Amino acid sequence: MPTQLLSKIDELKNEAIELHSKLVSIPAIGPANNGDGEKAKADFLTDYLKENGFGEVKSYNAPDNRVECGYRPNLVTMIPGQDNSRTLWIISHMDVVPVGDLSLWSTDPFQMVQDGDALYGRGVEDNHQGLVSSVIAAKALLNSDITPSINLGLIFVSDEETGSKYGLEYILKEHQNIFKKNDLFLVPDYGNSDSSMVEIAEKSTIWFKVTVEGKQCHASTPEQGVNSLIAAAAMIIEVPELQHHFDEEDKLFSPPYSTFAPTKKEANVENVNTLPGKDVFHIDCRILPTYDLAEVKEQVEGMALYVAEEYGVKITVEVENENQAAPPTSVDSEIVEKVIFAVKEIYGADAKPCGIGGGTVASDLRKLGYQTVVWSTLLNQAHQPNETGSVKNTLNDAKVMALLPF
Repeated sequence: MPTQLLSKIDELKNEAIELHSKLVSIPAIGPANNGDGEKAKADFLTDYLKENGFGEVKSYNAPDNRVECGYRPNLVTMIPGQDNSRTLWIISHMDVVPVGDLSLWSTDPFQMVQDGDALYGRGVEDNHQGLVSSVIAAKALLNSDITPSINLGLIFVSDEETGSKYGLEYILKEHQNIFKKNDLFLVPDYGNSDSSMVEIAEKSTIWFKVTVEGKQCHASTPEQGVNSLIAAAAMIIEVPELQHHFDEEDKLFSPPYSTFAPTKKEANVENVNTLPGKDVFHIDCRILPTYDLAEVKEQVEGMALYVAEEYGVKITVEVENENQAAPPTSVDSEIVEKVIFAVKEIYGADAKPCGIGGGTVASDLRKLGYQTVVWSTLLNQAHQPNETGSVKNTLNDAKVMALLPF
């Protein structure tokens, strides 16, 4: 059985490349990033799955009036197993991030280009590779007329890139009845190039929006105003000091410590000769699970009070996104053992459990007690210009996935 099934995946190589290409050509950017959501990509996938022998494809639509259609789609389809009392779920996401600085791209971000094993285009790695691998693994089962030991379920969610409120979080809140407590979950949305990282834990995440308000005036008379940009810069310089307050380390993670990074800076005045009266920037924090996020908020707010007093400005700190880390999946759990075994079979690699700083939808599942692993074989090109995926990794990851429901 395994030889027949794995050979069938190799035969689907061209189909995998074509599916990659189709997905890249359908931008699925959420409204928080000035896009119109995932509907077009979900419609394509629904038609594709039905045309390729998959059974019922259900769409669990999360209402969202920020997009034209009024909802964010989440697709679910399943291949029945010999034992239909439990399911191996593979969860990938349809949405992608914006292209960023277009001048840094060598090709059109939304027209996939293949160069040997390499695939270029927005989303080819994050998260089309996981999505395509799961579809190819399932299609190989259907084409081989092989029934897995347990059900194989595929889920394609929206909104992963901006918090999952309209994606898996919505499904777990409104439709958790589709899952059973003894189900197994694989999220192919993080990994390394040698397939060895089996993610079982994540850091807590908190994003801050910091608004600095001074007094706008003509730049030739700066004494008549209060320069918000200078105060914002001072606040940004203070951010690395947070590392000294939260300095514990855990070798399960890489890096093994909490991180604090000033990131997005919003535009202030449009012209050079106006002193800005308002500046807004954002901070991305990834915190070891041992810390309560309330402690981090308190520290950032205290920092803001200090800078505000020092520079005569008003500083408001808002939490944009907050996710306290879930309990880790046990290293001895069935899904961890299955993934480690399958990776050894396909890649010959000795995979090991680890923790990461990036947030995935696995956190929502772990909070509810589901056995969940995040794993895939990636070149670590997510969110970068000239994002690169791999045909070989797509097919080999599909082989790993195909072994798991047996």
